[in-house]
Amino acid sequence: MLQTITHYSLHLLFPAAIAWVFFRANWKKAYLILLATMLVDIDHLFADPMFDPDRCSVGFHFLHSYIAIMCYTLLLFFKKFRVVAIGLLFHMATDLIDCFWMR
Repeated sequence: MLQTITHYSLHLLFPAAIAWVFFRANWKKAYLILLATMLVDIDHLFADPMFDPDRCSVGFHFLHSYIAIMCYTLLLFFKKFRVVAIGLLFHMATDLIDCFWMR
């Protein structure tokens, strides 16, 4: 139960804090962009089973792969995509926390 609360708090509430602290002038827009990066979970639709609570998504799903994470890191260097990159990398970090929690 605590893992689930932590996971969804990091996905929904903490991005608001990131938007407020780092993008205060446009924090609402930044928050919506950070939330939109959760669409990266669309790759779960291609897994069988689609949801497995005992599966670490980092390294398993193609948009959660290490190559994808490297691409998200490269996006940090482009100002236009920086908020998206932060959202994607924070999403991966949140999912990685779940992986450690499972062990």
